[in-house]
Parts: sequence; C-alpha cells; structure tokens
Amino acid sequence: MKKAAFILLALVTLGAPLLIAVEPTPAESIPPENVGDPAVYGEYPKNYKSVVLNWLADKLIDFASSQVVWGDPPKPSELPGKDGKRLVGYLVEFKVNSRNQFGAYTGMQKHGALIRDGKVIKATGFIF
Repeated sequence: MKKAAFILLALVTLGAPLLIAVEPTPAESIPPENVGDPAVYGEYPKNYKSVVLNWLADKLIDFASSQVVWGDPPKPSELPGKDGKRLVGYLVEFKVNSRNQFGAYTGMQKHGALIRDGKVIKATGFIF
C-alpha cells in the first residue's frame, strides 16, 4: 500500500497526467428520475466518480491524501453560469477531506460538480 501511495505521489509531483478509473454505475442501479433528456442535459455520466476524481487530482494540493465520500447518484440540474446564462448537466454531490498547503486536513467539506459530456463544467463549494 505504501508503495502504491509513493508511486501515485511521485506521478502527481512530477506533473504526470493522472487518470483514475472507477467502476461505472450499473445501468440497473440508476433511478429513472435521475436520468434527464440527453438533448438537454447530455448523456448520463455512468463514470461520474472517475470524472470527479480526475478533476480533483488537478485541483487539490495533496490529492493523494484526499478522502472522498459520495452522495446520491447524479441528478439533472441547472446552475447559474457567466452573463446570466444557465449551465445544464448532472450534479454530483460529495464530501472531500484533504490536506491544505500546511499539511493539515481541512475536515469533510460538502461540494458539488456539474458534469456534462464527461467533463466538470462547474463546481460548487470550492475556493481555489
């Protein structure tokens, strides 16, 4: 386990792109009310955990030490964008505990990520 963490830390430190694979959500476990019109919201992100974790790897100071707790499956949502426009996609809610620039854990903090077409297009609750 320590060897895997060291390799992960080395890759992140060296700036290597980090791709994290997480098993996609089986189609039969997705509640029907969580799937919106693909023409409006895009395709349902079955691999939402991988999408969010890969995005977090680029945003967190010490991603290797982070702990993520997932909320409910993604739901079709709208969030305000720039210039009064609305952003539509699937909102994933989760909690993150990670280390800050001083090496101290921040404690579990609630966040959200709006996913469309396999990418995080907006995040809530983050200060970068």
